[in-house]
Amino acid sequence: MSNLELYELEGCPYCAKVKETLAELDLEYDTHMVPSDHDERTEVEEVSGQTGVPVLVDHEHDVDGMAESDDIVAYLEETYGAAS
Repeated sequence: MSNLELYELEGCPYCAKVKETLAELDLEYDTHMVPSDHDERTEVEEVSGQTGVPVLVDHEHDVDGMAESDDIVAYLEETYGAAS
C-alpha cells in the first residue's frame, strides 16, 4: 500500500490536475474511484467529511482527507517537490 491515496471520479478535471502533479513528481499512489452519485460516496465522506473529489490522504504526513485540487497540488509540490 502506498502512503498516498487519491479519491477521484472518472472524467473529473480537478482530479486530472492532481494526477498530473502526482505524475510530474513521480509519486506512487493508490486510487479509489467514487460513484458519480454524491449520495453513494460514503467512503470519501468518511475520509474527508464531504462528498466532493478529489480528496488526498497522505499517511506518512498524517493528512486525512485533504480536499480542493489547488490545495492538494500546492501541498504535493511543497511536501514532495524538488525544493523539499
